[in-house]
Amino acid sequence: MIGQPGAGKGTQARLLSDKCNYPQISTGDLLRNIVSSDSPMAHELRETMNSGRLVDDGILASLLSERTSQADCQGGYILDGYPRNLHQAQTLEDLAASQAKSVVLISFSLDEDVLLKRITGRRTCTRCGEIYNIFSRPPAVEGYCDIDGAPLARRGDDSETVVRERLAAYRNSTAPLIAYYRDTSRLIEVDAGQPVDQVQKRIIEILGSLPGQSA
Repeated sequence: MIGQPGAGKGTQARLLSDKCNYPQISTGDLLRNIVSSDSPMAHELRETMNSGRLVDDGILASLLSERTSQADCQGGYILDGYPRNLHQAQTLEDLAASQAKSVVLISFSLDEDVLLKRITGRRTCTRCGEIYNIFSRPPAVEGYCDIDGAPLARRGDDSETVVRERLAAYRNSTAPLIAYYRDTSRLIEVDAGQPVDQVQKRIIEILGSLPGQSA
């Protein structure tokens, strides 16, 4: 699954994972796990992610190869946020072929003004991880979690400047990627502005109609 930052691909990946019993693999989560450690790579990745720049393709390929070789991925898996360019797409084709799997791309799209509010307004509880949005789902007490009263925080890459850079990078890198999957009849395009349940229903309907697929 790919889509602009904040388009909802992570939410839909989790829902589809629950529905189909495939593990959800988020490249962002894999990277953040490394960033939270104390290593030279963590420092380098932290600077890259906080500046809005994209992480080196080789690092991502290595992380994905390791993760998808685990036992829970043998029947299939859902990639959240990968591939993002044609080079990554070819890497994924080679990986899938080595695993006797096929690839279908689900592309999410949403108006960028809506995306900015979704991302820049996002706040996360520093204790329990509950997510709020100051525009659409504010906490009862500004700056504090409704559940446990812990302070809310904004991720370093959720500032407007960084988000605009990420959106520009997304546009530039994924336009050829989307065309590639469309030309090979493996593209599912989704309007991410619809309610979550409607988006999920549409994805499942399309996946279930593909040859050799069921959802």
